Amino acid sequence: MNYIVKCLSSTLLLGATMVACNSDFLDTKPLDKVSGDAVWSDQNLAEAFVTGVYNGLRDGILDQMSLDCQTDNALYSFGKQDVTEANVSPSNLGTVKNTMEWGAMYARIRAANIAIANLAKPKFDNATVADRMKGEMYFMRGYFYNQLLRYYGGIPIIKSPYTLDNPDFTIARNTYEECVNAIVSDLDSAAMLLKGKTLTSGRATQGAALALKSRVLVYAASDLHDIPTAKAKSTVIAAATKPELLGYVSGDRVARWTKARDAAKAVIDLNQYGYKLNLTAPVSAAEGQQNYINAYLSRNGGEADGIFLKYYIRASFDDWGSWYPRNNMPNGYHGWTSSEPTQNLVDNYEMMDGTKFDWKNPAHASAPYENRDPRFYASILYDGAQWKPRTPDGAGIDPAGQIQMGEYEVGSSAAPTKYSGLDTRNSSIENWNGTWTGYAIRKFMDPDPTLVDQNIRQEVPSIQIRFTEVVFNYAEALIALGQEAEAKTWINKIRFRAGMPAITETGAALVTRFQNEKNIEMLFEEQRFYDVRRWMTAPATQGKQAQIIIISGKLKPGKTVTTYKYSKDNYNYTYSVQDLGTGKENRKWHDKIYFLPISRDEINRNNKLVQNPGY
Repeated sequence: MNYIVKCLSSTLLLGATMVACNSDFLDTKPLDKVSGDAVWSDQNLAEAFVTGVYNGLRDGILDQMSLDCQTDNALYSFGKQDVTEANVSPSNLGTVKNTMEWGAMYARIRAANIAIANLAKPKFDNATVADRMKGEMYFMRGYFYNQLLRYYGGIPIIKSPYTLDNPDFTIARNTYEECVNAIVSDLDSAAMLLKGKTLTSGRATQGAALALKSRVLVYAASDLHDIPTAKAKSTVIAAATKPELLGYVSGDRVARWTKARDAAKAVIDLNQYGYKLNLTAPVSAAEGQQNYINAYLSRNGGEADGIFLKYYIRASFDDWGSWYPRNNMPNGYHGWTSSEPTQNLVDNYEMMDGTKFDWKNPAHASAPYENRDPRFYASILYDGAQWKPRTPDGAGIDPAGQIQMGEYEVGSSAAPTKYSGLDTRNSSIENWNGTWTGYAIRKFMDPDPTLVDQNIRQEVPSIQIRFTEVVFNYAEALIALGQEAEAKTWINKIRFRAGMPAITETGAALVTRFQNEKNIEMLFEEQRFYDVRRWMTAPATQGKQAQIIIISGKLKPGKTVTTYKYSKDNYNYTYSVQDLGTGKENRKWHDKIYFLPISRDEINRNNKLVQNPGY
């Protein structure tokens, strides 16, 4: 909204200035700008405008800090997060500005509104192209509104560009239900206009519109947005003066879940997506790991899982997504380990037989990285993990190219010397940017062994929506509707692809298993932050301190080593789990952060805005 005010204020000021000038000046066209009439009269210029709207897409995990760092999944290496410490307020947004800033979203919405208005009656002679571009803009408007909706609850819905004829820039928030209906309407329009259209990679499609619709409707049916349910679970929501801004105050929840189920099934019925989701039994662990890598890299068949992606090129120096290796490689490779997986997350990976990992089990505790879900090995860099060859300054110290997250003994077991792993905060390579948790991210990292220099970028796309999410949406709706057998069929398709056995639970146990399965499969894809809120499980999961692993490797009696390498023949390893500590972070949950605060500046600019409860 503030973007709209600023733009129109500048226009009014410019108009006032120009009145005092002579007519010759008024007739002069700027040499470095294209007029609005020229843009919408030329197909190529209109295309360029539409393409520019896509620049509002987030980098997601491929940014320097993953949104998962504001959940129990991860820790941001370079500072506390106000959201995880429940310190956000209208005057202290924390990282809100970096994730879902109000003005930035409305700037993109305004651009989409301008495009839709001008493409309604195109001035260039190609109605088919105009309809396709209009479909893209309906999708993008729905996309940006949904980003705001799942962050703040109900927001002002503006469906036409502000003009000089409308000087009142104050507008109230629409109800949550009105927002859902408006977004669904946009996505239905997009799906209709994009049906059968062939688009280049990274552009909205019919499938993307229908997939986003399924996300919107699954959220809408969830506990957080069913106000009678939410009030029973949260005193903050119960005290809200405008609960209709946060969810449905009445209505048929079964009907909402039915709409969510049908929306997901519509995507499935397109038969355009579904990477290896036709299996009836688990693949091998090795194949499961590779299947998962292919899916998140969008390669080797994994492209069939990607519905809507943001792409990068190495030549683009300003794209944070292409800098992902530097941002997240371990410090022993000169990376920053910006987003660090926590022990809380690692403990959620099941054993290969589908049972829970348990530190109280001696076999598990003595070898915590053995015999785990194949997605663990594809997602996490842990002590002893085989990774890329080191950079020249580390290759002589670690010729094996293995991750070193512990403190080890070298020399003779009779007179050992302490050695700090290259990927610890005591690394001899770099000691200022090592992981605090004992883990680093592997997921989304290009495995090309030549991509180890911190100045080399990668071209792995950022997943905005993938088909597997739609399958989870479908299964979640089926569970809510009591159709558990069909739900498990689809959940197990995902598990079989990863090499994991079928789940058999029912009732509340099935819900818990489903929620963990989604977190593991969709890790670092900006799902967890919203899921724990809409499921209202956040008080139990997000208030816990981030846990870390302490690893010690002691030489076995009679052993001598000159260069450290992970080896159970030479070493006895011990693992100790502990809280990170309040000196680094002090995580806690407060129900006000089910919804994030609207900034005080926006409230001051627009006296019709109602602040979220608890702020």
